[in-house]
Amino acid sequence: MKLPLAWMLALILPNAWAGIAPVPSQATELSVHAPPALLQKLVIEPVAEAHFTETLRLPGRVALDEHRVARIGPSISGRVTEIKAFIGQSVQKGDVLALINSTELGAAQAAYLKAKTQVGLQRLAVQRARRLFEEGIISQATLHEREGALAEAEVELRAGDGQLEVMGMSSAAIRRLAETGHIDSMTPVTATLTGTVLERQISVGQIAQPADDLFTVADLSQVWVVAEAPEQDAHRVELGRYAEVEIPALLQQRITGRLIYVADTVNPITRTVTVRMAVENAQHRIKPEMLANMVIRRSSEPGLVIPAQAVVRVDDRDHVFVQTGGDHFELRPVALGVEQDGRRRVVEGLSYGQRIVVDGAFHLNNERIRKELE
Repeated sequence: MKLPLAWMLALILPNAWAGIAPVPSQATELSVHAPPALLQKLVIEPVAEAHFTETLRLPGRVALDEHRVARIGPSISGRVTEIKAFIGQSVQKGDVLALINSTELGAAQAAYLKAKTQVGLQRLAVQRARRLFEEGIISQATLHEREGALAEAEVELRAGDGQLEVMGMSSAAIRRLAETGHIDSMTPVTATLTGTVLERQISVGQIAQPADDLFTVADLSQVWVVAEAPEQDAHRVELGRYAEVEIPALLQQRITGRLIYVADTVNPITRTVTVRMAVENAQHRIKPEMLANMVIRRSSEPGLVIPAQAVVRVDDRDHVFVQTGGDHFELRPVALGVEQDGRRRVVEGLSYGQRIVVDGAFHLNNERIRKELE
């Protein structure tokens, strides 16, 4: 009887296969038995379910609250004669910031006084015409003519009054002009907002125009923090919610504010959405243009969460050690979310209640590698 070739080789070379080790399977490579000394040091806990707070951190900067900024200029052309406010100075609404000498204002005041004089003369003329009409000396048409001239003079006076108001004169100053007849071509530039002078574009002797912004005054008791949210994260930003601000210049002090603006469009160049929040700044410690981080937190639906220290990186993938027996553990690949507050959300690879190594995974992985090398 002929024997199979494999049997013949086994009889001839009984030790031929002795030096060839079996190829380990993937399950063998990812499994490990923990020695008693190591097992005592491991912390093993079941995979739990919890609410996971999503945190969105957006780099940004501090900006002025545009609703609390006034850019102040003259109401009429003229030459600057005196400056009363300087950068950094606190001013109240109505304070005089500068004085301007305007020939236009002087001419307008002269025209107003002339119109006022004409009204007085026309009133006397009407009174005289009414007496003459009652005595039958003049006709009714002549009386109406005098009354029409008075009405025209009153219109001119009201127009002059309005023009002086447009030029910056107050009602009290106009009444004083009418009473005294003294022309004053000096006009003040006054603060229209209570706050701090941030900019001053004015010097004595320069010609100022109504279109010029001579002073910038801002109320710094509230400021904005402006940031850009990537378009894929824009849905996580909700208008009206409260968020936190981290300002490195203030030693990482966190300040709370409210989201007041989320842009309705995406910037086509940066692919971001502008986000703005209002922050109280009563003590003026927050300065415009400071760097800041806008931190938006939102609680999500409950899900599986594991400690970040339970994760082991192998072959550029996240793994955890799952306890399959008393001292037997298996290294399993998992899909996890980003780390937040020392925890990571489980996307795939684990189920509720599975016992995993949450402390000591690094040492257990070293034991696994040592066994492989042996």
